[in-house]
Amino acid sequence: MPVSDFRGAWSESEVETFFQETTIPIRLATQRPDGSLWLVTLWYRYREGTLECATGANAALVRFLRNDPAVAFEVSTNDVPYRGVRGNGTATLAPDTDKTVLRALLERYLGGTDSALATWLLDDDREEIRIRIDPHEIYSWDYSERMADSSEDTA
Repeated sequence: MPVSDFRGAWSESEVETFFQETTIPIRLATQRPDGSLWLVTLWYRYREGTLECATGANAALVRFLRNDPAVAFEVSTNDVPYRGVRGNGTATLAPDTDKTVLRALLERYLGGTDSALATWLLDDDREEIRIRIDPHEIYSWDYSERMADSSEDTA
């Protein structure tokens, strides 16, 4: 992972494992042309030191990233004990012409392409964009130890 600033609770390999094994969507923040912030939640996959997402070509996010490719991101658990990774980086856009990234995301999050959602997303008339995020800074956190008694069943 070619990151210039790597800090936090986990080693680089532990962060990579978290990204590969966790199927929690990524929260991606960018800036609108007027300077205000925009936050979206997308499916992602970790691949060769980068994070990849897909979205429709006409999405507002695509316009915002074309204007300013700087992003911040977070992948974190929603259940106790809280843990995750946040950071920032640069997004690169490219057509996902054969929907390779989208298909991989459907497999990762839905377990396949046999659903109405997958059929709609994979429609030939729908143009898809691949978003590749090259992280610059990564910070990991893990509250497992300090929240150990919070996650036990108290019933």
